[in-house]
Order: sequence, then C-alpha cells, then structure tokens
Amino acid sequence: MPSVDTDSALAIEAEEFVWRQAGLTPAHRYLLPAILQVLRRAQARTVLDLGCGNGALTQALGRAGFDMTGVDMSASGLALARRECPEIRFVQANLEDPLEPELRRGFDAVLAVEVIEHLLLPRAIFQRAREALRPGGVLVVTTPYHGYIKNLLLALTNRFDAHWHPLRDYGHVKFFSRATLTRLFEEQGFAVKQVQRLGRIPPLAKSMLVQGVLAA
Repeated sequence: MPSVDTDSALAIEAEEFVWRQAGLTPAHRYLLPAILQVLRRAQARTVLDLGCGNGALTQALGRAGFDMTGVDMSASGLALARRECPEIRFVQANLEDPLEPELRRGFDAVLAVEVIEHLLLPRAIFQRAREALRPGGVLVVTTPYHGYIKNLLLALTNRFDAHWHPLRDYGHVKFFSRATLTRLFEEQGFAVKQVQRLGRIPPLAKSMLVQGVLAA
C-alpha cells in the first residue's frame, strides 16, 4: 500500500488513522490540565486511555503519577507510543471489540480524548468503559464542541471544511453538542458529573469535556 498522510492529503487507501509524529498535539495544551484536574479530584490511580494514538497523552499522565494503559487500533500510532514510552503497556485493539480479560474491571478511570467523533459506532466507547471500570469508576470523554453560535460563525466564514476535515481518512464522522453527548452518557448508564468547554471563550470553545460516573 502506498504511503498516505491522513492529516494533509487526500487519502483513499489508508487502513488506519496514520500517525507520523510523536509528542503532544496543540490541542493537549488546553485538554491536559482539565483532564489532570478531573482525575485528581476523582482520586484515580489506574487509568485506561482508549484511542491513545501515539501515546503522548498517555505518557504525560504517566509522568504525572497515574498507572496508565493505552489502547488503539493504529499500528503506526502504537509504534511511536512504544518507542517513546516503553514503560507503559500499549494494546492494539479495535474499540468495537470487547476488551481482553486482563483489562476488565481493573481501572479507576477511562479516558477517550478526541476519539468519539471518529467512530461510526460511538456507543463502543461506553461499552469498553463499562468493561474496564471498577464500580463507581469515572469516564472522561472529550470531543470537538458544537453549538449554535460556533456553527453559525463557521457557516458565515465558510470554515466548515477546515473544521470538519472531510478528506481525512478515519477523520470526524460524529459532531456532538452538550445535549447529545450528555444524553449518550445517561443512555449508557453513566451519571454526568461535570461538563466543561475548553479552548477559547465558551460559545466558541474548541472542545468539551464530559465526566461521568458508572452507575452501580
């Protein structure tokens, strides 16, 4: 298969979301502090990072003192993750498939950071979280924020293509508002405890974070 760049070129033969670079992305500047705050307040110790990509966020949280495990289906992402942070366990798996037995019921918290918008079947995140979490465990999901004012400005400035990346293989296929994402949490048995808008002023936020607790 020819080399493709899913982030910068029209790619019609990619078999996965391709990762070319190690390290944190610009989005992590506003995502990481909020995630750290939620995990610390929840007194989480063991954390499963679903859709960990190149492992940079997983590594940053490990350095902050959490016992991390990462899961992703991208071979290119996991190759970077294992090279950059060999001290962390990374597992290759499709999020639509059940977790392997050793990953079940052992985690205080599950993360899905800028992942759910890439899934045709977004409920898979919640199914995997229920498998992984201990009773009362915490699920943290972040995703690009969509609301009336922001969507209106995107339309008026003709920025939808730049925002949605329609030519990116394994790119964004779901677009959540606060109402739709919290409804999904509740439908899937998670009590919503916190919703934050992150990056820019709230009406134009780049992302939102939803924290839920697995119902007993």
